[in-house]
Amino acid sequence: MDSQCKEGPVLHIVVVGFHHKKGCQVEFSYPPIIPGAGHDSNTLPEEWKYLPFLALPDGAHNHQEDTVYFHLPPLDGQQKCVYGVSCYRQMEAKVLKVREADITRETVQKSVCVLSRLPLFGLIQAKLQLITHAYFEEKDFSQISILKASSFTHISLSDILRTNTASLSARDLILHFKHKVLILFKLILLEKKILFYVTPVKRLVETLMTVLSLFPGIIEHGLADSSHYQPRRSISEDFSSAEIKSADEESLSMSTTDITNISKELEGRYDVSDQPDQSKPCNTTLDTHYLQPHAGSLLDSECEWETLEPHVMDEMEGKVDITHLNTFDTDSGLPITVQPQSATGQGMLSSGLVSGLQEDQYGLPLAVFTKGYLCMPYMALQQHHLLSDISVRGFVAGATNILFRQQRHLSDAIVDVDEARIQIHDPELRKMLYLSTADLRFADYLVKHVTENKEDVFLDGTGWEGGDEWIRAQFGLYVHSLLSSALQQDHERLLADYGTAFTSAWKITHNYRVWISNKHPAMANITPGHPFQGQYSVADVKIRLSHSMQNSERGKKFGNAVMSTSRSVVQTGKAVGKMDNRLNCSLAQAEPFETFTELTLSHSCIVLIVSFMCFH
Repeated sequence: MDSQCKEGPVLHIVVVGFHHKKGCQVEFSYPPIIPGAGHDSNTLPEEWKYLPFLALPDGAHNHQEDTVYFHLPPLDGQQKCVYGVSCYRQMEAKVLKVREADITRETVQKSVCVLSRLPLFGLIQAKLQLITHAYFEEKDFSQISILKASSFTHISLSDILRTNTASLSARDLILHFKHKVLILFKLILLEKKILFYVTPVKRLVETLMTVLSLFPGIIEHGLADSSHYQPRRSISEDFSSAEIKSADEESLSMSTTDITNISKELEGRYDVSDQPDQSKPCNTTLDTHYLQPHAGSLLDSECEWETLEPHVMDEMEGKVDITHLNTFDTDSGLPITVQPQSATGQGMLSSGLVSGLQEDQYGLPLAVFTKGYLCMPYMALQQHHLLSDISVRGFVAGATNILFRQQRHLSDAIVDVDEARIQIHDPELRKMLYLSTADLRFADYLVKHVTENKEDVFLDGTGWEGGDEWIRAQFGLYVHSLLSSALQQDHERLLADYGTAFTSAWKITHNYRVWISNKHPAMANITPGHPFQGQYSVADVKIRLSHSMQNSERGKKFGNAVMSTSRSVVQTGKAVGKMDNRLNCSLAQAEPFETFTELTLSHSCIVLIVSFMCFH
C-alpha cells in the first residue's frame, strides 16, 4: 500500500455522459485512459468496456443524484483490481449556459468518476460529491479545469486509514437486518453466489460493502483479486450502436413478454417498454437461456427456514435443563471483549505465500475473493452473463435491475435489502446457515447493545460499545475464535457451537484451505471456542422462539394471533360489567401485548408453543 500511495492512488478522473445516439460513453478522462489519446476520447480498452454502464447506472433517471461503487478488472498482469467511485447527477438542459448541439433532451445525465488503485470508497465519495456539485454548477460541461485541479492527488496514507469505513454504518446494518447479519456473514464464508438487490444504487453498494467491512482486513487488503473476469467479446462492438436508448425514456417494466427483447437490453439498452416492438429483429447471438424467468413469484417462495422445526429441535445442544437457568443469562449481557492480539494484528503485514494477499500475523484477511470469486458492489445489466460464467465460482454482487432478481436460479441467495429478507431455496444450504444456540446468543447480544444506544445523540454510532468499530471488533473476535477452534485437537467439539453443517461446508472452501495450508503462530494467543459457548437454558429457548416468531411466516401469524387474542380478552373483560370486581379491575388495567417476546413464558407455556410450532 505504501508504494501505491507514493505513486498516488488515483488512476483517472472520468466523465461519463449519455448521448442520444451513442448511448452511455466516456466524454472526458484525465489522464487519458488510452495513452496517447486525447482527453475527450471515448475509446476504452476491452477490459473496461463496461465502465460507462457502471458509472451511469441503470434507472439513474429515477433519481436526481446517486453514488456508485464498482470494480474493474486489471489492464495488465501486475496491476490488481481497480476500484471505481461514481457520482451521478442530472439537471434540466434549459439551465445550461452553453448547450452543445448533441444535447437534444430535456435533461442532461452525467457522472463524474474516479478510478483508484486502492479501495478508498468513503474518502473518494466525500470529495467527489463536492467536485461533482461544483462541476454541474458551472452549467458548462466544457469547463473541465475543475476536474483537473481536484485534490485527489493529495490523498495521504493517514486519510486512508482514518476514513476507510467512515461511510459504512455497521450500526444501521444491525438495526435493519438484526440477527440475519450473521447469516450473511456465514454465506460469504461459504463462498456462495450472493446477490443484493435494492434501489437506489447508493444504498445498495453501502449495504454490501458494510457487510464486507465486518470481515477483518477484507476491504483494505482482501479485494485485490476480486474483479478478475473476462468481458463478453461477442457484444463488444454493440455498445456504440445507434440502437441504444436512454435510461430516462421510460421506467423498466419487465414481464414474460418482455424477455423477447432481452438481447437488446444486453447490447446497451437500459429500459424496455411495456409493449415491446416485435417487428424489430434481435440481431445478436446471445444465449438468452439464463434470462428466462422462473415460474412463480419470489413472494410465493418465502423461506421459512428459520422456523422452529422438529428436526432442528433435535439438533439443539442438549435438552432444556431448568436446573441450569442461570448458566447463561442473556438479559444481564455476558461481557465480550476483543483480545488485544486481534486488534493489533493488522499492523504487521506480509504477502501470503498461497493467497498472494497482504496478510497479518493471523493469516487475515481470508482469501475469499480470489480464484474466480468476484466482488461486484454494483453490477450493470451488460454484465449479466457473469452470473452463469463457468470461470466464476461465486460472487457477492449488487444489482438494481429487476431482471437480476427474477433470475434467482443463478444465485444461491438473494438479499432483498428493503425487506431485510434473505431468500435461499436450497434446503441443504438452509441447514448449513441455521444459527446455532451460541450464534443466536452472539447475534442477540449485538442487537441488544446497538438497540439500547440507537437514541443516544451523543454516541451517534461513534461511541465504542454499540458503535460501528465495536461491532466490527465483535465479528473480528468471531472469526479469530472460529479459526483458533479449527486448529485444536478437539476441533469437532469446539466447532459444533458454530453449527456442524456450516463448519463441514466451510472446511472445503477455498479460503479455509488456503488459510489452513500455512502456519500462523500468533493464533496460539487466541482462545479457541465460540465467544458465546455455554450450557443450554430456558433463556435460549426464549431467544430461539423470538427469532422464529419474527422471521418466519408461520411465526408472524402465530404472534399476530396471540396479540389479537390478548386484545379480545381485554375488550371482553371491559364489556362484561357483572364480572368479579377484582377480575374486572385487573382486565381493565391490562394492555395488549406489544410483541410476542413480552409474554412472560412459564415452562408449561414454552412446551405448548414449541409443540404448536413443531406440529402445525
